[in-house]
Amino acid sequence: MLYEYRRLTLKERELILARRRELGYPLHAPPHPFRDAGRYLISAANFEHVAIMASPDRRTEFEARLLAIMEEIHAEVYAWIVLPNHYHILLGVDSLDLVSAALKQLHGATSREWNLADGQTGQRRVWYKFADRMIRNDAHFYCALNYAHYNPVKHGYTTDPYEWPWSSLSNYLGSQGREWLRETWKTYRPGDDFGKGWDD
Repeated sequence: MLYEYRRLTLKERELILARRRELGYPLHAPPHPFRDAGRYLISAANFEHVAIMASPDRRTEFEARLLAIMEEIHAEVYAWIVLPNHYHILLGVDSLDLVSAALKQLHGATSREWNLADGQTGQRRVWYKFADRMIRNDAHFYCALNYAHYNPVKHGYTTDPYEWPWSSLSNYLGSQGREWLRETWKTYRPGDDFGKGWDD
């Protein structure tokens, strides 16, 4: 969305901002219309999708910190995937406000650390704001779970999702088995438009 916005004319931008004001959405950030207890698919990307987490060590460290901070806020983590330039996490929470505060803390800390490590202090924005999708029902939940696990294949990082180590897929393989995963994929395969506009 941010990248499309940059290509718009000044008049088109004004119309979009007027509509967002009307709806009560933030002017330049993803709207978070649902804030209640529930299950959410959270997605966040490095700014302009630059692969700031290209290093396997950085992904490993980030994955651990993401899961730890979700545990601190007592979120129930169902699935996750960490890629070189973005991540998804499927979770259940009492309030989206807790997630927002936790991610602000995590993104702020990693931005500072990574910019220092990469010699980019004051020169590089690391994160764009997170987007959330409230899970509507069980079918939507399993589509989101499959979508997260298949994401490294979708983005061309591997041809086999089982080979991507920064994911909860191996947990499901161990606890549910490959047959359960196959059946779940067949029954709840995300459509081609799942992720359109927010994970392109």
